[in-house]
Parts: sequence; structure tokens; C-alpha cells
Amino acid sequence: MEIKRVVVTGVGALTPVGNTVPETWANLLAGKSGAAPITKFDASEFKTTFACEVKNFNPFDFVDKKEARKMDPYVQYSLAVAKEALEDSGMDLETEDKNRIGVITGVGIGGIQTFETEIRYRGCNPEGAPRYSPFFIPKMISDIAAGQISIAYGFHGPNYNTTAACASSSNAIIDAFNLLRLGKANAIVTVGAEAAICDAGVGGFNSMHALSTRNDDPEHASRPFSASRDGFVMGEGAGCLILEELEHAKARGAKIYCEVVGGGLSADAHHLTASHPEGLGARLVMEMALDDAGLTTKDIDYINVHGTSTPVGDISEVKAIQQLFGDDAYRLNISSTKSMTGHLLGAAGVIEAIVCVLSVFNDVVPPTINHEEGDEDPEIDYKLNFTFNKAQKRTVRAALSNTFGFGGHNACCIVKKYED
Repeated sequence: MEIKRVVVTGVGALTPVGNTVPETWANLLAGKSGAAPITKFDASEFKTTFACEVKNFNPFDFVDKKEARKMDPYVQYSLAVAKEALEDSGMDLETEDKNRIGVITGVGIGGIQTFETEIRYRGCNPEGAPRYSPFFIPKMISDIAAGQISIAYGFHGPNYNTTAACASSSNAIIDAFNLLRLGKANAIVTVGAEAAICDAGVGGFNSMHALSTRNDDPEHASRPFSASRDGFVMGEGAGCLILEELEHAKARGAKIYCEVVGGGLSADAHHLTASHPEGLGARLVMEMALDDAGLTTKDIDYINVHGTSTPVGDISEVKAIQQLFGDDAYRLNISSTKSMTGHLLGAAGVIEAIVCVLSVFNDVVPPTINHEEGDEDPEIDYKLNFTFNKAQKRTVRAALSNTFGFGGHNACCIVKKYED
């Protein structure tokens, strides 16, 4: 069987630092934080009262008002980024074989806002039975964004959702990549989405002591690799990559951002929520992705790390990088864009893959913000280039994106410059 090449031909983003790809990218390069006090519900009773919310989003710009009311916010976000990415791809959907276009989403939690609302406000039927909205289940389930996108555009190709906690949408990318290189589709709309900034979402993570409680200074709360880090900042939003088989993209004269060349999947098999302290699963997944791509550590110039700003997680990921890359680790640029966007949970993988795509395409690496002199963790080697506080221009031949999830799920994607 011929193994086909896969390229990125379109991108879409809705994030706490921008409602489009150009706006998000410009603010990431500028080191802008998306963190602010929560406005979507009254969080005053919680230990954490801030998050990285999507701002000024109007779903009716993307979905009919009647239909939008049948959708959880995470689905609305998904449709918005799919629209931007498809337009960016320049694909003429009137002439495409829609049986050969698929949709794969990666969603970790799904319609938690819908679930919370229905449970809290359910009424009773006249006979006394509990009353729920007939749209409760189809609004809530985590696969429905893929279904809604296929309905909106008439795509009949592979259609499903992947769920692996915070590694969900990286799994979606790897699935799409594998289906395309096996010739199962011409293009796959690959989406990561999440909208969990609500009472249950914040309350649940607070109870685990997973969130930062720096309520007096939200913009500086997400500080990966700094000694004073105290937990992640919850984010929300969505991202979309149009992954396309190379010959199909070339035949229609598509703009090509980069090539997808490898993916790895592994498990820590260690703890329900904590990463392995020595980074064993993280090292393995990067090793697998490099092997899949046919690359070595010398070929990678940038790693967009999982880097959530948690005490244990940041250290274990650094250990994994140093174990695998050895001396090459000191040549790399490393950055955590979660310092600006917060942690978008199931959407993180696609958003951070987009960062890698744009870094390869533009030869610039966005920063890890909020590090201050004197805030060094003795367990972290600061001879590594964490791209602190300021974007850095450099040639980025290939970039690697790490995402790790509760349950020990690890996923790693690699993109590189496209060469005909």
C-alpha cells in the first residue's frame, strides 16, 4: 500500500487571546495573557475566581439563531473555527467529492454547561415526572460537534470524536493523519474544542487543587517553569486544522503551511491525575513520534510543551526532554503557550499544533510569559531555552507538540517545513 504524504492547508482558531488565527497569533507573539476574572458565572465562592475566557464571541455570526440554541458553547466554537479553517484552505466545496472529506474532533469534557443547566433547572411534567429539554442529550455528548460540522457542510467521510482528557485533540490529529496517509480520505477537518468554564468545571478542578489561586493577579498566574507556579489556569475555545493528502492539495493549487510527518501515543500507567515523576511516558511518546516521522532529535528546532504550570508536571516534562534529546535539548527553543491561553483541556492539542504550524511557516517561536528573575526552580535546568517573555526568530525546520491528559494519556505530533 502506498503511504501518502499529509499537509496542513487551513487553520482556524478561537482562543482567549483572539477570535481568529491572525489575532491569536499576533497576541501570542506579543506575549499577551488571556486571563481575567470570570464573567460567565458567579465564581466568588470558589478558591479560583479567574480563567482564560473567550471574549466577544457571537455564535449567531456562525450559526442560525434557532440552531444555535440547540448547541452547547463547545459546539458553537467548533463550527466557528471550522468555518475559518475551510475558508483559509481555499477549498471549493462545490467541486469537491464530499464523500472523501471527513471530520474528526477531539473533546475532553464536552457539554458540561448543558449538563449543569439541565440538572439545576429541570422542571416537572404535569404528571410529576422530571422534565428535560429534548435537546439535552444531543447538546451535551462529546461527539456532536463532529456531527454538526458534517451536517453543516455535507461531509460524508470519516466522522467521530476522540476523548483522551487533555490529549484529546492531539489524538484527533494523529487519527486524521493516519487515515489520510492510508488513503481513506482526501481531507479531514480536525477540530479540538472545550467550554468548561462554569460552576461544575471550576469547582471540580478546584477540589483537586489543580487550579492556580492567584486571584489578585490573574494575568501572571500561568507561569510554567517558574518556582512560584501554583497550578494551571483554565481556558476555553477551539482550533481547527485542515489536514489534506498532498497530491490532492497540489492538484487544486492549495497554500501549504507545512507537512505533518509523525505522531506518537503512549500511557504513563502511573497515576490517575499526576504525570510520571521521571517523565517516562512523555519520553516514550516523543521517541515514538520521532520514529514515526523518520526524524532524529537533531531535526527538531522547537517544542511546544504541555507545560501547564503545575508543580509536578513541568518538572517531569523537562526531565523527559533532557533524557531523550541529550545535548540537543540545549539547541532547542521550548515554550508553553498555555502561559497566555491558559489550559484549553481537550482543545489544547489542536491549538498548540496550530502554534507549531505557524512557527514552522513563519520561523518565529512565541514565548513562555510570566517568568521573573529570581523565580527559578532548583529542579529545572535553566540552561534550556524556555523562550521566556519574548518571542524569538529562528529557522524552525520541524516542531514537536506535546499534550498529556489525566489517566496518563500522552500524545505527540510533529510538523516540518514542506518540501516538494
